Amino acid sequence: MVREQFQYDLKELQEKTLELGALAKDALRTAMEGLRSRNIDVALRVIDNDYRMDHLEEEINHFALMLITKQQPVASDLRRIFASIKMASDLERVADHAVNIAKSAIRIGDKGAAVALEDLNQMFQIADEMLSLAMEAYQGEDVRIARQIAEMDDTVDELYGKAVRAFISSIPEKPEDINHVMQLSFVARYIERAADHATNIAESVFYLVKGKHYFLNE
Repeated sequence: MVREQFQYDLKELQEKTLELGALAKDALRTAMEGLRSRNIDVALRVIDNDYRMDHLEEEINHFALMLITKQQPVASDLRRIFASIKMASDLERVADHAVNIAKSAIRIGDKGAAVALEDLNQMFQIADEMLSLAMEAYQGEDVRIARQIAEMDDTVDELYGKAVRAFISSIPEKPEDINHVMQLSFVARYIERAADHATNIAESVFYLVKGKHYFLNE
């Protein structure tokens, strides 16, 4: 009975982590929607809801520590617990980047785009898919899915460099738009960092399944 309860608790820990993943993904999507639609109210919604993810990360950490102190987890159980703690930290950081994107959207306001956003949008689409795959890999403990994420991260990095170069090269032509362009450069960085956190989650899946650390971000 004790072991059955512990397995139930481990499942609850996983569900809390998956819930945080869903919230972080939604925050990132909403922030980008606010940016692209130049809708300040949408961007403000991301900032207002950030407390939910902060609290859920704390809840996951406390629950994980309770499992360690009150139970006697074996090595595979400990990996599940530690992976959840690490993933919760990465997901909370994704949510923070979503808040930063929302703040940039507010600073830009309802002004039309000063430069083309194709690279930025493509970066976001890949990062969004990376997060979806990362949570799918975690839920199914599937390293095959996790392995795909590192290759996708390389593409995001390339697009990030391309986008920033395009943003910077546009400044001499329209110096009056420098603040707008700089905010978009920040957004590109926030998306790139969110993709890095998705890769970190993939690394945690490898640790969970294989019992050793693999560094996919190098």
